[in-house]
Amino acid sequence: MSVIGAQLGLATSVFLACAVEAVEALTIVMAVGNTRSWRSALSGVAAACVVLAAIVAGLGSALLTLPIDTLRLVIGVLLLMVGLQWLRKAVLRAAGLKALHDEQSAYERERAAARAAGRPHRGWDAYSFAVAAKGVLLEGFEVVLIVVTFGTNQHHLVLAGAAAGLAVAVVTGAGIAVRAPLARVPENTMKFAVGVMLSSYGLFFAGEGLGLRWPGGDAILLALVVSVLGVSLLAVRSLRAAALS
Repeated sequence: MSVIGAQLGLATSVFLACAVEAVEALTIVMAVGNTRSWRSALSGVAAACVVLAAIVAGLGSALLTLPIDTLRLVIGVLLLMVGLQWLRKAVLRAAGLKALHDEQSAYERERAAARAAGRPHRGWDAYSFAVAAKGVLLEGFEVVLIVVTFGTNQHHLVLAGAAAGLAVAVVTGAGIAVRAPLARVPENTMKFAVGVMLSSYGLFFAGEGLGLRWPGGDAILLALVVSVLGVSLLAVRSLRAAALS
C-alpha cells in the first residue's frame, strides 16, 4: 500500500467513524434544543468539545512517550477494542438479531424525556446543558480514541483531526439545512464499514507491536480488510441461517 493509500485509509476511517457519532450527537442536541433551550444545549456542546480537545492533547502526548513497539501494540489493542465492538453490533443488526438504529425514533425518545423533565426555566436550562454535554462526550470519546491512535501511530494527527472536523462540519451543515435528525443516513452500513476498517488496522498495528513483520509491509492491510470483511459477512450469513432454523 502506498503512502497516499495509507493516508486515504486513515482519513476515510476517521471521517466515517466521526460522521456516525456526529449524527447520533446531533440527534440528542436537536431534541433538547428544539424542546427546551438552544442556548443551554449549545453551551453544553461547547463544554464537551473543550473536554474532548483536552483529552486529545493529553492522550496524544502520553502515547508519544512510549517506545515505538509498545506504542503500536497499545494502539492496535485500542483500535481492536473499538472496531470489534462496532463490528459486533453491525453484524447482529445485519443478521436481524438486533434492531437497526433509527435516528427518528431516538429523536422522539429524547424529546419525550426532555418534556418529562418539566418546563425549562427562563434563561439558563441545566437539563439541556447536561444532556447535550453528556451526549457529545459519550459519542465523541470513541472518535477521540480513533483520531489519537491513528494520528499518533502514523504521525498524521493533523490529517486525522482534519478528517474528524470535516465529518462534524458536514453532519452539522446537513442538520441545519434539513432542520431535522438525519434519519436517512445509512448509519448501520457506515458502522459496518468502520468496524471492518478499525479491526483491520488494529490487527496490523498490534502485529507490528509484537514484532511481526507483515509480508508485503503496509500492502497487507488490503488483505486484512478483505479477510475481516469476509469473516464478518460469513458471520452474518451463519447467524441468519441459525435464526431461521
